[in-house]
Amino acid sequence: MINDRLVDAGELPVAVRDFGGDLPPLLLLHGAGGNLAGMTALARALRPRHRVITVDLRGHGRSGDGPWSWDAGLGDIAAVTVQMELDRPAVVGHSFGGVLAALWGQRHPEAPGVVNLDGNPPPTRASQVGGLEAELARLTSVFDSMEAMAGPTLPTTELPELIERQRAIARQAGYHEKLWIEAFRRNVVSKDGETTVRPSGATVSALRKLITEIDLGPVYASTPAPTLAVLATRDTPEQEPFAELYAAYRRHLVDQAATAAKENPQLRYLSLEGASHAMPLEQPEVVAALISDFLGAATA
Repeated sequence: MINDRLVDAGELPVAVRDFGGDLPPLLLLHGAGGNLAGMTALARALRPRHRVITVDLRGHGRSGDGPWSWDAGLGDIAAVTVQMELDRPAVVGHSFGGVLAALWGQRHPEAPGVVNLDGNPPPTRASQVGGLEAELARLTSVFDSMEAMAGPTLPTTELPELIERQRAIARQAGYHEKLWIEAFRRNVVSKDGETTVRPSGATVSALRKLITEIDLGPVYASTPAPTLAVLATRDTPEQEPFAELYAAYRRHLVDQAATAAKENPQLRYLSLEGASHAMPLEQPEVVAALISDFLGAATA
C-alpha cells in the first residue's frame, strides 16, 4: 500500500512516498525543479524488486524550505533513513538527485549501492566542450535567464492555462500525461488569490551554485560504495539548439568516468543507448532493470 507522510528532519519536514513491501529498501531522488511525483513511473518499475521510497528534496513538492548545501541535502536523506527505520538503503537519484546519490555513496561505505542517472554539472569550461567558447557563453546565458524566471508568482486565475501548457509539453514529449500533471501540481502553492511555483528563485540559485561548483571526478574516484553512473546519449528538445556542444560534453563525461573507474573498482558507468537526460520518464522499465541488476550484482 502506498503511503505519503512527512518526516521530521529537524529544521524542516521532508515529504516522502513509501510504495511499501518488505523487499530491500531503495530511496529515489528527483532532480532540481522536480518532486517525488515525477519519479512515479520509475518507482513503479522498481517495485517488484525493492521497497521504493521517493522523496521531495527540501524546497520542492511538499517538503519545507531551508538553506541548501550538500550537507543539508544529505542530512535530510539520513533523517528519512533513520525515521523510517531503513536498513542500509540503496540510493538512486536523477540529475541533481543523482549527484546527491553519488555523494551519499562517498560518505556511506555501508550502502549496498548508489546510482546516478545523468546527474552532472553543466559545462562551464571550454576544455569540457571541445573549445566551443561562443556556444558555451550562449548556453550560460540561457541558464541565467531560466534562473531569473524561477519561482514565479501569478494570479491563481492563470493556473488553468498553465496546466494546459504542461499537458501540451507532456503530449509532445510522449510522457505519461497524468503523472506529469501530478508532478507539476505538487510544486504549485496557491494562497490568497496568488499561485507560486516551487522551487523559489532563491532555492534555484542555491542549487545552481552547488551543481556548477562540484567536480564529480574526485567523488567517483574515492567512493567506497558500489556506484553506477548512467549517462545520456542524445539531446532533450531543450538541448537540441546546442547539439554540438552537448555531444562534446557527453564525450568529456565518458572520459571523466573512465578515468575514475581506473582508480576505483567500485565504479561502473555506461552510456544508455537512445536515452536523453529525461531517461526516467522515457525508459522507466529499462532504467529500472539496469538499477536492479546493478544492485543485485553488487550485493551478490
